[in-house]
Amino acid sequence: MAKISVWSDNRFWQRSAAWITGFAAVLLIWLTFDTAGQIAMGTDADLQAGVTKRVPGPTVINYKITYEMSTKRGHEVPVIGEKEMFFGRDDYSEEEAGALLHLGKLGSQTKNCMNCHTLLGNGAYYAPDLTKAWLDPAWQDGGTMQAMTGKSTKEEAMAEFLQHPSTYPTHSRMMPDLGITPEEAKGLVAFLKHMSSIDTNGFPRNFGRMQGAVNGK
Repeated sequence: MAKISVWSDNRFWQRSAAWITGFAAVLLIWLTFDTAGQIAMGTDADLQAGVTKRVPGPTVINYKITYEMSTKRGHEVPVIGEKEMFFGRDDYSEEEAGALLHLGKLGSQTKNCMNCHTLLGNGAYYAPDLTKAWLDPAWQDGGTMQAMTGKSTKEEAMAEFLQHPSTYPTHSRMMPDLGITPEEAKGLVAFLKHMSSIDTNGFPRNFGRMQGAVNGK
């Protein structure tokens, strides 16, 4: 009887396929649970204890957020610092902050922001990526947008622009007036601040090259 090579043995390939499929299934299940844990939103208790989560709790709006280069990871990461005022307060409760973020998220959806902008990798590239918009040097003290709007804080400047974008021509592709109310603008700015605190593994890649974006004050 002729000896059959293992490479031409159907039983070998059937068993190999079964083992590979089983291993892939186990790996997929493990990755699913691991990912769920990684993207689960943190809490106010985490922030107060200095525990770093990839997605910080809603009360991160009570804290200063900067973008720092991590030599270990090879890209920039958000760093949550000391308390700072946000629309005149630094003591938003978890419920209040969560409500603001919810309002901002709904606002970004009802105003169809992703028709023009990109948020966390989703959306269009017609207008600037908003994933780290809160950290953009243009909105900081001495920045062009804060000076243009005449406001004394980053959040007030952003809210003013969102409500009256046609008053502040900043780009050849001007943002249309979407009828955003003061309360909606506040929610949207809170949403943008929270989004900037999310550890996105250095995304968007080109943001860190903006002068003043890294180690920003």
